[in-house]
Amino acid sequence: MNRFTIPRDIYFGENALDVLKTLEGTKAALVIGGSSVKKNGNLDKIQQLLSEANIETKVIDGITTEPTTQMVKKGVRILNDFQPDWVIGIGGGSVMDAAKAMWLFYEHPELTFEEATRPFSLPRLRTRAKFVGIPTTSGSASEISNLSVITDAETGVKYPLADFELTPDMAIIDPIMVQSMPKHVTAYSGMDAITHSIEAYVAKPRTIFTDSLAIEAAQVLKENLLASYHGDAKAREQVHDAQAMAGMAFANAVLGNVHSLSHKSGPIFNIPHGCANAIYLPYVIQFNRTVVEERYAAIAKRLGLNGENNKELVDSLIAWIRDLNNKMNIPNTLQEYGVSEETFTAHVDEMAANAVKDPCTSTNPRETSVEEMKKLYIAAFYGLDVNF
Repeated sequence: MNRFTIPRDIYFGENALDVLKTLEGTKAALVIGGSSVKKNGNLDKIQQLLSEANIETKVIDGITTEPTTQMVKKGVRILNDFQPDWVIGIGGGSVMDAAKAMWLFYEHPELTFEEATRPFSLPRLRTRAKFVGIPTTSGSASEISNLSVITDAETGVKYPLADFELTPDMAIIDPIMVQSMPKHVTAYSGMDAITHSIEAYVAKPRTIFTDSLAIEAAQVLKENLLASYHGDAKAREQVHDAQAMAGMAFANAVLGNVHSLSHKSGPIFNIPHGCANAIYLPYVIQFNRTVVEERYAAIAKRLGLNGENNKELVDSLIAWIRDLNNKMNIPNTLQEYGVSEETFTAHVDEMAANAVKDPCTSTNPRETSVEEMKKLYIAAFYGLDVNF
């Protein structure tokens, strides 16, 4: 039996934020990152709309890096004092992930972080509050997904919390929230969305539902991401919708080794998640093509890339990703990003061992050993072709 779960309500397009006026409740905690959502006036607009629904608000800010267990605990203390019946994440993936984790431990204070990291084993939520996701970047699709990625403050290791209970009750995908995105954020989050669409299309639990969303999202992203990067407002709205479609796909088909590699190396090398995905994606495609070449070829064909056969089509897909990275000033190797050989060598064994344990590895289309994961890291560091 298969399952397909997305938020009960998804509001998108111009003025989607207006739905906040219809929420029923008394208090809403607004989890945000830094000051951008304040400076551009969007936080004021959201608070005004909620006040029209007679909902009191409290802002929890400071999620300016990828979230840690310490940040989550601090937020939970504020939630316990405020006692909201809505938790609203307003930001990029890190903010939304932090908000979801705060919501989880607000609902279940007895739960330990170790227990929460066991995939699809969370207790029921929504006994104290419901969740709304409002993205300010176009990539993570955390407003759609059943995931929350949190870094263990003590070990520095990233853990995905995965359970359908974490699926938001409502997603609001309003283009006004992303019109002031900086170019590098547009690039990194856009490559995150492309990675989601490609990994979901080849993941083991894929279905006809996830396939249709993944491949359409990939096409919309190909047609619009570069224009969005250069500031085209209409293209930016298209990318904002497409990343949510990719989110619906991966939330149900899950992901693969690109995310496993990123989760375990990002915090160590201080690489933003979307940038890490952009680096690793071509190498993982090379690794996986031995078992799902026809799937990658189907994506390439849908994107209108050149190739007379599956091999040529997949080669074109890899070349297109690397060319897109170049055009958006994203490095294609860890070394190019600035990771030193000394630092890489010191951590690669640990990263490989941890990446194999990542939940995304279990849904990668090709089985992966610790030694193979290490070889993938080495290939991505030096820019070597994957032929193992």
